[in-house]
Amino acid sequence: MSWETEYEQKLRPAGEALRCVQSGMRVYIHPGCAEPEVLVDALIQRAPMVRDVEIVHLMTLGNAGYIAPELASSFRHNAMFIGGNVRQAVNDGRADYTPVFLSEVEGLFESGQMPLDVALIQVSPPDSHGFCSFGVGVDTTLTAASCARFVIAQVNDQMPRTYGDSFIHMSQIDVFVESSRPLCELPATEITDMHRVIAGNVAGLIEDGAVLQLGIGGIPDAVLPFLMDRRDLGVHTELI
Repeated sequence: MSWETEYEQKLRPAGEALRCVQSGMRVYIHPGCAEPEVLVDALIQRAPMVRDVEIVHLMTLGNAGYIAPELASSFRHNAMFIGGNVRQAVNDGRADYTPVFLSEVEGLFESGQMPLDVALIQVSPPDSHGFCSFGVGVDTTLTAASCARFVIAQVNDQMPRTYGDSFIHMSQIDVFVESSRPLCELPATEITDMHRVIAGNVAGLIEDGAVLQLGIGGIPDAVLPFLMDRRDLGVHTELI
């Protein structure tokens, strides 16, 4: 059987694809700008049919409707990075937080300490050899997809192909849901006068040849314009 034929046989509507999610399972969601929103929406629609489904992920930028109070009996979120769309639920005790270094997350999946039943991922369409790219978000998802018992992929023709260790063969994916939509985006942070004052002080500590670690927020964004006269700066960062 050719990979093209196998791919066609694995295509499903989103609602049908999510039927594999059953009560008591743990579901991983591809984080960041690669969040598979079509699959997440279908997961939320499955709420009346399931109970006690644990949803784990790093920061996502799309819909997190599964943390709604009225869905508490169906879903419980376990955050490994508390993003803005789930922070109130964690603060209210309606969601959990597992403090863990980013470098240790994949070890939880591989060791079986946090076994995954289902991985919801978003990828580019297959290339001529049947390989899909994780595109803008390889992160912990490459390992999650290799460890999960069931992998559902949102195939988006607007997901760019990125190179390196960022591919998964379509034979490793159980179900495909096709879509064509813009990816999630991190909104630009408004830089205030307070941010600029802090950034000016921070910039005074950065010398030529320094290595920068940049995070999310107004202060990191405000620091960079102060560094235009520096030389030989390095960058070690989880996002740009």
